[in-house]
Formats: sequence, structure tokens, C-alpha cells
Amino acid sequence: MTTKARTRFGTFSGVFTPCVLMILGVILYLRMGYVTGQAGLLDCLLIIAFAKLITLLTALSLSSLATNTRVRGGGAYYIISRSLGVEYGGAIGPVFFLALATSVALYVLGFTEAVLWLFPDLPVSSKLCATLVNLFVFICVYLGAAWTISLQFVILGVMILSLVSFFAGVLPTFSMALLQANVAPAYTPGNNLFTLFALFFPAVTGFMAGANLSGDLKDPGRAIPSGTLLAILATAIIYVAVAVALAGSQTRNLLLQDTFIMGTASHWPALIAAGILAAALSSALSSMMGAPRVLHALSRDNVFNPLQFFGRATGRDHEPRRAIILTFAISQCSILLGDLNAIAPLITMFFMITYGAINLSCFYESITRNPSYRPVFPLSHWSIGLLGATACLAAMFLMAPLWALAAIALIAVLMSQIKRYEIQSHWGDVQWGNAYERTRRALLSLEEEKYHPKSWRPSILAVRIGRWTDHHRTAEYASWLQGGRGIVTLAQVVPGEIENRMQRRNEELAIGRQFVQEEDLDVFYAVIVENRLVDGLQALLQSYGIGNVRPNTVLFEWEEDPLHAATLASLVETARAFECSAVAVHTDVSVPRWKATTGTIDVWWNSRKNGALMLIFAHLLTHAHSWRNHPIRLLHVVGPEENSGEMLAALRELLLTARIKAEPQIITSGDVRSAISDHSRDAALVILGMDPPEEVTDEVWHEDLQDLVRGLGDLVLVSNAGNVRLGD
Repeated sequence: MTTKARTRFGTFSGVFTPCVLMILGVILYLRMGYVTGQAGLLDCLLIIAFAKLITLLTALSLSSLATNTRVRGGGAYYIISRSLGVEYGGAIGPVFFLALATSVALYVLGFTEAVLWLFPDLPVSSKLCATLVNLFVFICVYLGAAWTISLQFVILGVMILSLVSFFAGVLPTFSMALLQANVAPAYTPGNNLFTLFALFFPAVTGFMAGANLSGDLKDPGRAIPSGTLLAILATAIIYVAVAVALAGSQTRNLLLQDTFIMGTASHWPALIAAGILAAALSSALSSMMGAPRVLHALSRDNVFNPLQFFGRATGRDHEPRRAIILTFAISQCSILLGDLNAIAPLITMFFMITYGAINLSCFYESITRNPSYRPVFPLSHWSIGLLGATACLAAMFLMAPLWALAAIALIAVLMSQIKRYEIQSHWGDVQWGNAYERTRRALLSLEEEKYHPKSWRPSILAVRIGRWTDHHRTAEYASWLQGGRGIVTLAQVVPGEIENRMQRRNEELAIGRQFVQEEDLDVFYAVIVENRLVDGLQALLQSYGIGNVRPNTVLFEWEEDPLHAATLASLVETARAFECSAVAVHTDVSVPRWKATTGTIDVWWNSRKNGALMLIFAHLLTHAHSWRNHPIRLLHVVGPEENSGEMLAALRELLLTARIKAEPQIITSGDVRSAISDHSRDAALVILGMDPPEEVTDEVWHEDLQDLVRGLGDLVLVSNAGNVRLGD
């Protein structure tokens, strides 16, 4: 027993026909005469040209994207989400679905009004008639896209006959005198070029009908570009021809007063009536087919958990019948609510945002120069996407500024919610490529710029042997000290030979990155295989970074045990050898995570040699949430014979020049160690200078510093490499 293959459609049946039927709607039959009468032929052609320009640019962007990758079900949603990312796709997908679902009701109500106008004696109410029409549309789509496409061929035939009837009626009466009389605009009060554009523009918005059926096409990459562009071209010719025919055959008064002017002027008015009904019905069918497929793709991507139920497709043709039922329910509720004119502008705005996002996707894919972006479509350029997105935004505010703001605000709220819940996509998008291109350009720019000490930013390389998961307090200080203004890398040294440690290195890197993610640290993580910590630091300082973006500060843990004196001294000397500042951190591990003890931040000033960097680190620390309310004290010890007043004035002048808020204090004492112990015993953090061991042994150097800091709490020792400046 063999299973029949799924029915798929080609360019004509799957794209061209749905697009043409969606574009040639009731506005063509019932509003084209009014637009021509108000705007005159020239302004009318200008309106058509601008409207078609927007759709053409969007179609070109759509063609580029469709020929770059395999387009699955979901049409515009699928393309946007795969290009701009889950935030854009997840925000636009639901509103695009609601716009399509609600527009079913708009078209059904339009069909109903036409029926009751043509047959005023029908013994049914408008809501009952609309319900029956909506049920008919639902049944057609529920049976399957193949049945609906077949029905659309019949509808297309009816519309072609109606246009033949119209031109057969107006061509014999065409007059150049009437044409000249109707060239100039004759706007009545309350109307202008922009209001007429807003009235006409919905007539050209159906060109995405074929893309919405992307999952049902044999070759979406070929069918969507050719079918959509041909549909736009064909309907543009029809709109221009109808406008010229009306302007050259009807008086201005008839154009403004007779809503059914195309029927009045046609050779067989009944065919125009049939065309109106066919146009409304075809638009309803296209929307009823497109909306469920957008919802189905959105549900399948698992962007919103409550929508997973609608991610299932059934039958040989994988019809999204659950989504079809929901679409019918939404359209039916909209019908029962009554007049939808109040929300019609918002629906149009949702369509416009979708078109703008398509153009934005093309622009970003092109401008980031992603190597994977290789569209086959020849007319692919970033300028097309940018111009299209700009035109869409301009059209939105020209049509309805308040509705445009409301639509944009709603999209922004949805995007923020998706970002807040950190929904992850399982597909690649342009975000990474966009960030990469910005980074590349920034790195090249930094290569050309000459560094100035006034522009110093902390680029901290924190090193240790073993995992940082066991030393979170030091990692927190590394993050705090950059104050949200620099770059921090937590580097882990794995002892051993690299030939035997690569697997372990990769495992440690994965554990480290997970630690960074769980702790929500704005840092990078690196793992290097070396026998000693100092060897690992040397290797990192020689290779880590790109261009001018390299570490300028080395951070490590201060060890009280004198057995570590040689290692600590070597870390300071190695950092200084590579023109990097050295920072040693000693912490109280009993303090809760991401908490700072109460008290002051005490900076003990000795000289500008280390003092500048010490003061800057204190200032940056106060930008961290945990340290925001901790005052800074700038303390200096003077001997009994020194002038404390002059020194206090000098510290105040220093703080004024540095533009750092701190309280300067002078301590008169003959013993620096006891002064620090007495005044900073209760401080939340003490920052001291740390000179490298130059004229003493490592053990003596370590013992001197240990005596200086004994009995203090959290401690930061700073050795400045001299590349920092406090003032201008």
C-alpha cells in the first residue's frame, strides 16, 4: 500500500493566483472611481505609484530572502524570525496572525454588504448572512488548500470577465476632453493626497498571499519571487488602466457620487457585481488560508507555550486544521461584534509592520555581509531593504499616525516580553552576524585611533588555577571593578600537557560558561592548559585579545600563606612586564553572594603612582548595584611634623580635578600600619597600593604587605602600570 504524495502548488496556482485575487479587492470596484474623482488622474497615478513602490520594494526584499534559504511554512513569519531573530518573529507572528484572522471578517462583511445591496429583498439579517458566508469560507479551507486553490481559479475567471465587461463599456465613450478635465485634483473638505492614499493603500496589501502558503509550494524559492512580482506588475497595470479609463469616460460628479461607477459604466453590469462578490470572497479565502499557516509555524517553533496545541497538522496534505478552527472562531467573533471599521486601521498597521520587517530583514542580512547570505535573486542589495523599510514606516504615519504608534508600541511590548523570558531559538538569525560586523568595524576603528590615558577603560584578565565556581567572591569583584564600563575575562589554568588535556579543557570551558550564565556575569570565560599559573598568565597576555582590545589589568587572589609569596610576586612582575596593572583581591567568603558588607570604601592614598587607579576602581565600584550606597573615603597618613592642611587641600583639588565624589581625610600618625588598621577596621572594602618586589625578596615583600593588611576585611591591592589619568 502506497501513500499519496502531499499536494504542492506551483508558481501560478500557489502564488500568482492568490496574490492577484487578494490585491484586486473591493476597493478596485467600489473606491477607484472616488479616488480618481477626488485626486484627479495625476495624483491618482501618484498614489498608485507610491503604493506599488512599497509593495515592489518589499517583494524584492522578500525575493532575496526567499532565494537565500529554504522557506518552510509560515511565510512572512518564517522569513522574519529566521532573519531578525526570535524576538522580532515572535512579536510580529501573533499580530500578523490576528490581522489575517480579523481581516477574514472584514472581507466577509464586505461580501455580505454587496450581497444585501444587490439583493435587498433577501429575508436574512446581515449577521446571519455573514455567518453563512464565513462558514462557507471555513469549510472550503478546512477541506484543504487544493480545494480552495481550485475554487480560486473560478473566482479569477469571474474577475477577468468583470474587467472585460468594464473596459468594453468605457472604451467606446473614452474622451480626451474628459481626460483633460479630470487630470487635476478636486479635493473636497477633509480630503487630501494623504487621506486618499490611506483609503487606497489596502488595495495593494495582498501581495503576501502567496508567501503565506510557503509550506504548500513545490519550490518556494522560485515560486515566491516570480509569482509575487508578476502579480504586482499585473495588478499595477490593471489599476492604472482602470484609473485612466474612468478619468477619460466619466464626469467628475459621477466619479464622486456613484459608488458603483464601474458597474454603471460597464457593458454588462451584472459581471461587475459578480466581480465584487468574487473579490471579497477570494480575499476572505486567502486570509483564511494564510492565517492558520502563520499560527501553525509560530506554534511549531514553540515561541509561546500556550500555542503548542496549534502546532499539529493533519491529513495527507498536513493541513493545520486546529489553527483553521481558531481562525474561524476569531473571524466569527469579529462578525458578531459588528462594525470592524474602528479597528481596520490597526489591522492595516500590522500588515505594514510585517512588510517593514521583511525589508529590515533584507537590509540587515545584506549590510552585515554574512557569508551565508547568498541569494540567487539578482536584484539583491541592502539599499532596497532600507528604502522599503523607510517607505513602510512613512506610509504608516501618513495613513494614521496614532494607530501607527499604537501598533509599534504593541510590537515593542511583545518583543520585550520575549526577551524578558529569554526564549531561545534553534535557528540562526542575523543578530549574531550584525553583532559580529559591528564588532569587526569597531576593532578596526580602534586600531586606527591613538590611545590616550584619559580614555582608559578596565580590561580585566582574572586568573587562577582551578574552577571559578569555587571562588565566586573573587569573580564578583572582577565584575564589580569594571563598573559596567569594561571587559572582564575569567581565565582558568588547567595544569598538565596540552596533548593530554584538550578534552578536559573543553569540559572545563563548558562548566565555566555555565557558571557565568547561572551567575548572570557580564564576563567572558577562558581556559588554558599550562603547568603553572604564571605560565598560563604569560601565554594569555601574549595571545589573548584582538588588536588594541587586550587586557590592561591582571586580577588574582591574595594568599595569606607565605608559601605563595613567589607566585604572587611573579604574577605582579609578569603583569608589569606586559604593561598591565596588577590587582590582588582578598575577600571574606562568608559574605552572601553579590552582597557587600556595610561600611565605607577606603582608598589609602600614597602617591599618584598607584593612587589614580585605586581611586578610579573605587569610583567604578559604586556603579555596581551592591555598592551604590557605599561612600568613598580618600585617606592619607602624614607625620606629626607635616602640614596636614596643605595635604587636605591637595586631596580636595585632586578629587575636584578627577570629578569623583569622595570624602578626603588626613590622619596624623607616625605608624602607617596602625593608622590603616585603626581607621579601616570596619570598612566594607579597603583599597591599597602594591608596589612590585624590586629590592627585596619575594618573601619579605609578601610579609610586609601581609602585615599592612592583617585584620582587615575585603581588600584590593593595586599596582598601577601607569596608563591611567585622573584629569584632563
